[in-house]
Amino acid sequence: MSLIADYGLVLLLLACLFGFFMAWGVGANDVANAMGTSVGSRALTIKQAILIAMVFEFAGAYLAGGEVTETIKSGIVDASMISPDLMVLGMMSALLAAGTWLLIASTKGWPVSTTHSIVGAVIGFAAVGVSMDAVHWSGVGPIVASWVVSPVLSGFVAFGLFVSVQRLIIDTDNPFLNAKRFVPLYMFATGFMVSIMTLTKGLKHIGLNLSTTEGFFLSAGVGALIMLLGIALLSRIKVDVEADKAFHYASVEKVFAVLMIFTACAMAFAHGSNDVANAVGPLAAIAGVIQSNGDMVVGAKSAVPGWVLLLGAVGIVIGLATYGYKVIATIGKEITELTPSRGFAAELATATTVVGASAIGLPVSTTHTLVGAVLGVGLARGIGALNLGVIGKIFMSWLITLPVGAALSIFFFFILRGIFL
Repeated sequence: MSLIADYGLVLLLLACLFGFFMAWGVGANDVANAMGTSVGSRALTIKQAILIAMVFEFAGAYLAGGEVTETIKSGIVDASMISPDLMVLGMMSALLAAGTWLLIASTKGWPVSTTHSIVGAVIGFAAVGVSMDAVHWSGVGPIVASWVVSPVLSGFVAFGLFVSVQRLIIDTDNPFLNAKRFVPLYMFATGFMVSIMTLTKGLKHIGLNLSTTEGFFLSAGVGALIMLLGIALLSRIKVDVEADKAFHYASVEKVFAVLMIFTACAMAFAHGSNDVANAVGPLAAIAGVIQSNGDMVVGAKSAVPGWVLLLGAVGIVIGLATYGYKVIATIGKEITELTPSRGFAAELATATTVVGASAIGLPVSTTHTLVGAVLGVGLARGIGALNLGVIGKIFMSWLITLPVGAALSIFFFFILRGIFL
């Protein structure tokens, strides 16, 4: 235990720095996903999206994100084979590696998975720095499968949703009247799906354990409230004859723009509550080991200290505000042209897919799910509506995320081990 005894404070400060760097990357890359559809469809400006994300991501992360990331403890590494000294250095190198990859991806405007970045980094230090046997390789299979399953599933749902919008609203004799009639139902669905994701997945972390039935009825109540609020807001929207001359569906899209504000707020809160663990999970594990002088069982479940969540939440907000615009541009503008009606279909499909996947225990990435949904909306308008060059770059960045995370983690692990051991 000489490492922790001698350098405990230094290691904790470095871990905080690396954790903040990783949280910055989550904000710059992952949070931009949640906001990209709203900005790309022009339902919100970048400033409005950043403001909404700052409030709701922070609230979600701080109020409902209090869980040590399960990725590290759910069978990917065998904690009993890794000494506390190596665990601290390994988690530090994993944070630094994932943060570095997210920085590179964000500068290029590539939407990559923060979950896969940190998973790859943890696998890298455990396999090479400790032993190949320290990794439960069977746990990696579902993660690789989720690369394909989540975007395809989300794409199908988004395709179906947008086709329903076309049939019920766009391709009718009076699209504006039908928009006012059916959009409140989509508002209910949005409120319901995102509430159920937050209530059943997020709020467990603050000790609020709801049964499935309780979660269902509470979510239905939230959906109904959002629908009533939406109806009140929609009553103010009138047909804009001049705008409709330039673009036939301008008034209809104004109706959907109101819906997009709700989906943006809800997605940001749910995202903050679920994905902040990618940044603060390893940091909480490091803090637990150091504060117990290495006596803590590394694999044990432990509550996340409030200051760790606060650090992660602040890092996420700063990352989005300073660098999120690049990935927002890719998701919102470069894959396919988005309008509020298309952007809503993508966001609701993402929420639905994540809820469904969570219910069956399938590990999915918010990034991959949302990109798949945007592709599905694009395909509903025909293959020509998609920018295949941008899609190719995104898929390549997905493929290399896990191995790059692992390679960077190994590199940083050997540097840190050389310095401290």
